[in-house]
Amino acid sequence: MRSVDEHRRVVAGLITPRPPVTVAPADALGLVLARDVVAGVALPAFDNSAMDGYAVYADDVAAADAEHPVRLPVAEDIPAGRTDIPTIAPGTAHRIMTGAPLPTGATAIVPVEATDAATDVVTIRAASRPGQHIRRAGEDVTPGTTVLRAGQVLTPAALGLVAALGLTGVEVIPRLRVLVVSTGTELVAAGTPLQPGQIYESNGVMLAAAVRDAGAEVVASPTTGDDVEAFREAVRSAGDADVILTTGGVSAGAYEVVKDAWTGQVEFVKVAMQPGMPQGAGTVDGTAVITLPGNPVSSLVSFEVFVRPALRAAMGLADVERPRRTATLREDLTSPAGKRQFRRGVLEGDSVTSYGPPASHHLRWLASANCLLELDENTTEVAAGSQIQVWDLR
Repeated sequence: MRSVDEHRRVVAGLITPRPPVTVAPADALGLVLARDVVAGVALPAFDNSAMDGYAVYADDVAAADAEHPVRLPVAEDIPAGRTDIPTIAPGTAHRIMTGAPLPTGATAIVPVEATDAATDVVTIRAASRPGQHIRRAGEDVTPGTTVLRAGQVLTPAALGLVAALGLTGVEVIPRLRVLVVSTGTELVAAGTPLQPGQIYESNGVMLAAAVRDAGAEVVASPTTGDDVEAFREAVRSAGDADVILTTGGVSAGAYEVVKDAWTGQVEFVKVAMQPGMPQGAGTVDGTAVITLPGNPVSSLVSFEVFVRPALRAAMGLADVERPRRTATLREDLTSPAGKRQFRRGVLEGDSVTSYGPPASHHLRWLASANCLLELDENTTEVAAGSQIQVWDLR
């Protein structure tokens, strides 16, 4: 059987980045920059007021206090957005709003709270030192400064900076487009009355959510039965994808539709792990194909082990791997020889317990687990109190 590590390398080699594209800032959240962002303008672009108040010569109000207020005529009113910048004369004040351009000659701002807020002759009850409450042009960013680096994830704050610089687009590594195909004649959509032998389709919903959670884009998530031509048509008609992800149809029995359709293009293997032994990887018409087993737990665990890290790495995202932690096991566990076992678990502080049976159809337990316990291929028994590695899914 193929080892887990070897299959991870195979999958990672198939899932590769798309070429960089330029997108509008509004569409770039969560994407990774492909090129540095260099400021073409200053931030702030001009000297402006940090407060609602009055622009003055600082010397004119140097002696002002509550007992000895200074009274100055208000010569101008400067709201934010005013484009003609007046010149202030000594012995006068200009009423000014936050963000409004500083009048030429002004050396300080008196906050409105230190005045009577008059619009004709203002009474000032506190001194302002030179430069107080003034935002200087370029004190945040000067033109030519590299403000964001290639490889950074575009967060809301980063996109705010991009917008403040007046940029209409940023060059990014685009999301990978993933087609998720669930197979099995027994599968029916939610809301349909079940007939004997039928089950509600869940893998498509689950894996599409996992793909989005990993940062990629879901092209479509069709469900198809065990007819080879119907399966091929579902793939053909779904739209352009960088990765095709299938579930089911890869075991050793009859009616294995994925195997029947793609043998010779996709390498179907057994991986030394539990759950998730039947796997496949290859290319079909130049598109990467990763085939996962059909049991829900096997499918999602396989996605976590093989697909999620490969997707995130190809998109340049940080935290490619789930965090690995060492925790104290609260119970005795056994594991099959020669297989790496991934058990659902609950991690609390520095201790962990397995959660639910190990079989691959017990989805309920995985839905409430917050970690995977990893027991390596050479481990058959682990005693309570031992240190064990867990994958933190939180």
